[in-house]
Amino acid sequence: MRLRKLLPLCLSLALLLPGCGGEPAANASPQPEHSLPAAATPTPDPTPTPTPEYTGPRNPLTGEPLDEAYVNRRPVAIMLNNLKGALPQLGVAQADILYECITEGGITRMLGVWQDPSGVGAIGSIRSARPYYLELALGHDAVFIHAGGSTDAYDKIRAWGVTALDGVNGPYCGSSPGSNLMWRDAARRKNLGYEHSVITTGETIEEKFASYSFRQDHEEGYTYEMAFAEDGTPAGGETANTITVPFSNVKTGVFTYDPELDRYRVEEYGSPYVDGNTGEQVTVTNVLILKTACRSTGDSLGHITVDLTSGGEGYFACGGKMIPIRWSKAGRNSQLFYTDASGVPITLGRGNSYVNVVPLDCAVDAE
Repeated sequence: MRLRKLLPLCLSLALLLPGCGGEPAANASPQPEHSLPAAATPTPDPTPTPTPEYTGPRNPLTGEPLDEAYVNRRPVAIMLNNLKGALPQLGVAQADILYECITEGGITRMLGVWQDPSGVGAIGSIRSARPYYLELALGHDAVFIHAGGSTDAYDKIRAWGVTALDGVNGPYCGSSPGSNLMWRDAARRKNLGYEHSVITTGETIEEKFASYSFRQDHEEGYTYEMAFAEDGTPAGGETANTITVPFSNVKTGVFTYDPELDRYRVEEYGSPYVDGNTGEQVTVTNVLILKTACRSTGDSLGHITVDLTSGGEGYFACGGKMIPIRWSKAGRNSQLFYTDASGVPITLGRGNSYVNVVPLDCAVDAE
């Protein structure tokens, strides 16, 4: 009996509900099976801000930025000992130009040139002068610092009017650091010998020069003509990843290109050429090799002459490439000029340079 009472009620409810298998209502919107994320709007890469080109003063010896106060300043050229037993040298990694020439007995000495020595630290050891180093210094209108010299060098200092500050026969060597322009370093004197102990510092040069009366700026109209570029790799150059420069049976220089640094690592005496201030190997941007006549003077001390005014042939290397060049120096007071084989002035890479002045028969090798 209960079933009969419920049946009419179920039929009534069924008429009110849509059929499970029936068509959807005409105005119903179909629903997607799942929703999709909205498409992301791409964000454009930011436009890089270009680094403004440097337009300030540049070092005439390297092409690199330089404080305005030093642009017209006479550079400092310092004689440096290069005997194996006197190493390490000090301050050479910061030299704008290093000149190396053969001297008596097949040994070499160097002339370091700094346009702004003020922040260099210790420099040395300082040794005696030879006439051809005076010519290199005069080519830069530089102040020449040395400790002693050959008789011929002293004669030429007077005859040529060289601004020369002497730590042996002049009043420029003191007994303790900072007491004078130069002094004998106690540790070097003890460990390396008396003759290898004269040093100075860039700070001392700056301080002492302020009280000296000689001309410290270039004269009006002076120019040092040298072109520089960010990439000084010579066009058409031959591979020169390792350059070997035998000065004599005593000294051979080796320059090995480091592509990560884009510079040459310097070696001598079979070992890295190290700056004693940092303990690190010296590196240079430009390597120049100048061939010239180197002749004995015939004196009992074995002194030689190095011809710096006749010009000649040589090589220029930068960026792992090397080309033949021609070099010239119009006179003892003139700078060195470098051209390629066709006579076009070369362009150096921005940075320091190492100039090897070698005998005519020097068998330079590059590979």
